[in-house]
Amino acid sequence: MRLKSSLLGVAAAAVTLAATLDGTSAPTTVPASTASPATTAAPTSPPPTGAACNVRYSAYTWDTYLTSSITITNTSGTPITSWVLTFPLPAGQHITTGWNAVYSPSSGKVTARGLDDHVIIGPGGAIAIGFVATHTGGTGSPSSFTLNGTPCSLG
Repeated sequence: MRLKSSLLGVAAAAVTLAATLDGTSAPTTVPASTASPATTAAPTSPPPTGAACNVRYSAYTWDTYLTSSITITNTSGTPITSWVLTFPLPAGQHITTGWNAVYSPSSGKVTARGLDDHVIIGPGGAIAIGFVATHTGGTGSPSSFTLNGTPCSLG
């Protein structure tokens, strides 16, 4: 640990020297061994419920099948964790398989839940999910999407 402390001291000295030569003031540093632990103030308001989101949906159709692609974008400034996307699948469509989410039920009001490494959507980030479905002639898109109970914009 002595080597690490020495390197930190050298780095602090280099910053101080550079600031002096530049004519600015150097940042004040506290050695790690004397620094007090950080404290966090209690939040003044409860965290927001739901999340701001945008959903882009597209489908490629052939015969009596379709492959959908859904991109969920977090338009808020906070991460969305353990997300649940809900949407009404048009009549006659039945999901047979999907990726990056778990879908249930296979028709009607469908719920998609994040799977494996697709459970967190960072601020401004997006994830792609999708599914393959059969259809009986109707290849329409879902009319709306909600993420954790909050309606998403479409586009």
